[in-house]
Amino acid sequence: MASVDIGIDLGTANIIIATAKKGLVLNEPSVVAYNKKTESVVAVGKEAFEMLGRTPEYIVAIRPLRDGVISDHDMTQAMIKEFILKVTGKQLIKPRIVICIPSFITDVESRAVVEAALNAGARKVYLIQEPVAAMLGAGIDIIQPDGHMVVDIGGGTCDVAVISLGGIVRSSSTKVAGNKIDQAIIKYVQNKYKILLGEKTAEQVKIDLANVFNPKGEKKQIVKGRNLLKGLPEKLEISDLDIYEAISDCADDIIDTIKNVLEQTPPELVGDIYTNGILLTGGGALLGGLPMFSIQRVKKSR
Repeated sequence: MASVDIGIDLGTANIIIATAKKGLVLNEPSVVAYNKKTESVVAVGKEAFEMLGRTPEYIVAIRPLRDGVISDHDMTQAMIKEFILKVTGKQLIKPRIVICIPSFITDVESRAVVEAALNAGARKVYLIQEPVAAMLGAGIDIIQPDGHMVVDIGGGTCDVAVISLGGIVRSSSTKVAGNKIDQAIIKYVQNKYKILLGEKTAEQVKIDLANVFNPKGEKKQIVKGRNLLKGLPEKLEISDLDIYEAISDCADDIIDTIKNVLEQTPPELVGDIYTNGILLTGGGALLGGLPMFSIQRVKKSR
């Protein structure tokens, strides 16, 4: 690949960009801030992320990708363009771009991704399914007649796929992923403590406290939000047990998706997966205790 050729993981929560020579060159939130008065982009990435929930009326800070697909075409195009300029600078040669997409994306949604990249300045656009890209990134030879399972837990979707001979044999997708886990935490705290947390606070609590396998209540953290009864600011101490109760159903849904794919997989490939194990990837794979929780759930279902 030439130096201007880049790969983009167009994620719901984060956008990751890499080049052949430099490797990872950008990893920033998929957020764009737009000024409605001047009709111009104010900020993208980390700078725009800091503006979430803090903007005046004439500035909107949004995530233009929802559940793994484009929900706001214009904002996505503007965001991709700004990120490409960050990486390539003002080069005369337009880059070729490889973009990761969810395995269950529709043809219409695929065309929207391609059009957004072309309008943002790409010379040519190639699409690759996220489970396949994850396997290649892990250094697994997917061309061999050997079964491998990947569970890609992103911000908007969780993709589960069995790959052999360079292609996806069986796959499934659920919209229970990072963002839904954040919403589950917000809903739990709202119902139990009558305090409303912001999305950024819920995400940070998930990162710091989440443990879906054998939480002991020893890890605690102070969070701040709005008391729904008084309408006033308030702080609250919550533990890893609270977060476990909030997100255990989400973890169950992810495990159920894995089991459903295994049930549809040919026996020969299931035997390969038993030997090779399961590859967990994506930000959601960092959820505390997820590997052991998966093993425990599978044993209980026997």
